[in-house]
Amino acid sequence: MTKKYKVGYTTGVFDLFHIGHLNILKKAKEQCEYLIVGVSTDENVLSYKKKTPIIPFEERVAIIEALKYVDEVVPQTNMDKFQAWEKLKFNAIFHGDDWKGSKMYEEIEQKFSDVEVDMVYFSYTKGTSSTMLADVLAQALKVKKASNE
Repeated sequence: MTKKYKVGYTTGVFDLFHIGHLNILKKAKEQCEYLIVGVSTDENVLSYKKKTPIIPFEERVAIIEALKYVDEVVPQTNMDKFQAWEKLKFNAIFHGDDWKGSKMYEEIEQKFSDVEVDMVYFSYTKGTSSTMLADVLAQALKVKKASNE
């Protein structure tokens, strides 16, 4: 079966890996022959989310590398997707639709349009997110701490 794109690219923090992450990677691989995944470094996440991921960068990379949908993993050291394209020369970039319509992504779409790179959005998996999982974990730790006092 011929796939629409030769090389695809997607990025993420992939902290507390969950079904939403898997869905995006699977859908991306369905559309490209070779999938490159940028995993955000701890420093990059801290710079824009103002918090450090729970799972360290090296462990998040190991998880993503182990997936059958992923052909290559690269560090994402900043949020400049066009800079990544200049190095990796992908034909399509895949992302969850939770970013669609944002000012940052409208600018990215225009830049990629100029170099004939398709921006492909997938439906965001509702009901799960790393932030939600981290909040549940934090609450569970508070309850455990309180019961031990």
